[in-house]
Amino acid sequence: MAARRLNLPNSITIARIVSCPVIFVLALSPRVSHLLWAFGLFVLAAVSDLWDGYLARKHDLVTDVGKLLDPAADKLLLVSTFIPFYIVSHRPDPVTDIPWWGPLPLWVVVVIFGRELAVTLFRSWAARRGSVVSAGPSGKFKAFAQSIFIGALLFWYALARSARERGWEGDALWAFWSEFHGAVVAISLAVALILTVYSMGVYAVQNRALFRRGGQSSSGT
Repeated sequence: MAARRLNLPNSITIARIVSCPVIFVLALSPRVSHLLWAFGLFVLAAVSDLWDGYLARKHDLVTDVGKLLDPAADKLLLVSTFIPFYIVSHRPDPVTDIPWWGPLPLWVVVVIFGRELAVTLFRSWAARRGSVVSAGPSGKFKAFAQSIFIGALLFWYALARSARERGWEGDALWAFWSEFHGAVVAISLAVALILTVYSMGVYAVQNRALFRRGGQSSSGT
């Protein structure tokens, strides 16, 4: 029984959880190499999230432990990136380390984490009443948009720091790229926020019967 609980998909999920504090520390570093490592580890963690789920479904390795670990890993990955983003973007560093749209606003962090906290509490409440609320399409699209934003911003910090150290800031090519890259970061964040609010609305509508009965719905986002 223990061997089945600690199968390959669960081991991958645990590795993703272990990587979160490493990403957190690296994302706070001013060194380009550390920021690139943070970016690389995040990409691996994001890909592993797809991989462990695929392996679990394909080989019938879905376990109760995995159902608990996987969402926990996702939440920890958000914490290990958004908190450093907020801290770094509000440091008294030169603005060249910050995309042209400015520091990460506190309300963005509140919306992202508020949604995740509300969903987590609701799932726990439903589970105690014998109902499993699984992820739906809007929630998965939301997670994908968040991953694009996180990866793009981590890579931005590495490139911006490198541009400052190498004296590229006055270069026309860097000026173009910084505008383009900053736009990708801003658009992906906007999409992630829209999907965060939208998926929460879908979540409430699809589970309204569960709210009323205290009981028997099984879909969500």
